[in-house]
Amino acid sequence: MKIETRNNVITVGIDGIKAEWEQDILLVSDQHHDSPFCDRKLEKNHLDEALGKNALIFFGGDTFDAMQGKKDPRASYDNLDPELKTDKYFDAVVSFNAKFYAPYAKQIVMMGQGNHETSVIKHNSIDLINRLAYMLNKENDANVQVGGYGGWVRLMFTMDSTKRFSLNMKYFHGSGGDAPVTRGVIQTARQAVYLPDADIVWNGHNHNEYALPIQRERLSNTGVLYQDTQWHVRTPGYKNEYADGSGGFMVEKGMPPKPLGCVWLHLYRAGNKIKIKAIQDVR
Repeated sequence: MKIETRNNVITVGIDGIKAEWEQDILLVSDQHHDSPFCDRKLEKNHLDEALGKNALIFFGGDTFDAMQGKKDPRASYDNLDPELKTDKYFDAVVSFNAKFYAPYAKQIVMMGQGNHETSVIKHNSIDLINRLAYMLNKENDANVQVGGYGGWVRLMFTMDSTKRFSLNMKYFHGSGGDAPVTRGVIQTARQAVYLPDADIVWNGHNHNEYALPIQRERLSNTGVLYQDTQWHVRTPGYKNEYADGSGGFMVEKGMPPKPLGCVWLHLYRAGNKIKIKAIQDVR
């Protein structure tokens, strides 16, 4: 498998695809791994499952919580893991996350930026995702690519040595607020209009989850009519800040509890094409 990044497009080349070929992809975002509210057991369960399946792993932003820096008005000493109670907070938080993700480094294709990471860049001039990827690559002989807040992934397949097929995934960490009524699903209609080249559109950010297929009528360059499916998925993450509902930021703001989990993409060969099935995994 060959992986390279150019012009905010990560290209993954997969060769030697035979008739019964299958491949799983794990999409996760909003882990907030260094937060005490992160369900690390559930996160580890999904990553271990990916390890067992030899799945490709993509992180869609807010891997870090990183809200306990000295300049952050949200900082709370009570919300610090003992390992992070140090004056070298950002160094410690990178090492804390790198230690956890090390066993999975060789299967992590991309780590994107989220608003928690871009906030640290803005206020502290520290790129946590770049530092984490560098550490994982150096210490584990991995090839983790650093993505943006948004960008593209091209999956390029070679079947039976000569036949070629590709799938395009647009990722965008997300924007806006909680979306308590629509859960952000209304955005799929907007994104479907301005992202016609995407086979998969992946969002995170608001900690909701969906896997929604949009069927499309297409016309090939040779004038042949056909249909395809554009999958819209949103990954919820692993931060359970609502907890027992007795207090805290989410409760005081009247926000509902959120699902915890991920989305799996199951790819499989069908004739001379690669098909996609998106599967929500909330536990």
